[in-house]
Parts: sequence; C-alpha cells; structure tokens
Amino acid sequence: MANVSVYNIEGKEVGTIDLNDAVFGVEVNEHLVHMAVVSQLANNRQGTQKAKTRSEVSGGGRKPWRQKGTGHARQGSTRSPQWTGGGVVFAPVPRDYSFKMNKKEKRAALKSALTSRVEENKFIVIDDLSFDEIKTKKFQAVLNNLNVNKALVVLEDGNTNAEISARNIAGVKTAHTNTLNVFDILKYNTVITTKAAVATIEEVYA
Repeated sequence: MANVSVYNIEGKEVGTIDLNDAVFGVEVNEHLVHMAVVSQLANNRQGTQKAKTRSEVSGGGRKPWRQKGTGHARQGSTRSPQWTGGGVVFAPVPRDYSFKMNKKEKRAALKSALTSRVEENKFIVIDDLSFDEIKTKKFQAVLNNLNVNKALVVLEDGNTNAEISARNIAGVKTAHTNTLNVFDILKYNTVITTKAAVATIEEVYA
C-alpha cells in the first residue's frame, strides 16, 4: 500500500495517508492509457468539414463548347474538378471521429494514470483546500508553497471558492472526482488533491 505525505496550504507536511492499491497501486497498462487519450481527443473532434463534389456544385449543365473543331480540349462541364469553381475530387464530408472504450477499460486506464503519478512522486495530497472567500492570490500562494506551477487540482464536490480562485491561474486546471480523466492527469506535471477527494476516488474506483 502506497504511503504519501499530506501537506497543509502552507506547504508543511502534517501527516501521511495510505493509498488504496486497488486504485493507486495497479500495474500500469500503457496501451489502455494511450487508448484513453486518443479516444478523448478523437471524441472532441467536431468533424464538420465539408466540400462539394462535382455532383453537388450548382451550374455546369451545358457543355461549354462543341466536342470537335475548336482547338480546345474536350470538356463536358464547367463544374469538373479542373475548372475554377468546379467540384472537389474526393471531397471531405462530415464524419464522426469518436470511438468507444468499454467501462472496464476506462477504469483501468484511469487507475494506471493515477498509479503512474504516485510512482513518479507527482501526486500531492492536501489536508484541506477550502477557502472562506474567492481569492486567486491565495490559491497562487498555495501553489508557491508546494513548489508547483502546472497542476491538475482535484477537489471534492461543493468546494466552489477554491475552484473559482484557481480559474484564472495559467497552467492550472480544477476537476471534480466525477470529471477526472486520463488526458488531464497526464497533461499536467502534478496532481494535487484533497484528502476528501482521495476518499471519494477510492470509494468509486476501488
């Protein structure tokens, strides 16, 4: 069972916490982690590109000149791809780029990502991160005390003041336990979470 230090908002160690191996001590499956990242990026693609083929471009019904005797190459329509204003060859059409991972694969990928952050000592637990007011400067001070600049901050539900306080800090993103995903865990250098959030994660994924 992994054991990590617990810090306060002043950056001082105030204790330790045992992390559940069923969530934070699994065998890292890099293939599933890669699939989860690609799936999330693909699912975010709009896929709304569109160009018209020669059958969709308006006009061009009349043959521009007779078949023989003009000295020009034969042409059947002014909307052929070689003409300005003509259709596009193999034109892109709207499509859905998304693909699905089953529930077990998603859970295993998330556990692998969390385990990798614990193994790399990039998983920081704070005893409490609740603020009595919305103050960006106060949240930035917490990051400075922890010597962190680019982080994913996982908060328990209802911690609105801390969430809004972190909103305008560059390189910092907040997430709740129910919006946690593999891409964000790997994108940010450090994962910062509260003891309450750790308990919820273990309850859901263990």
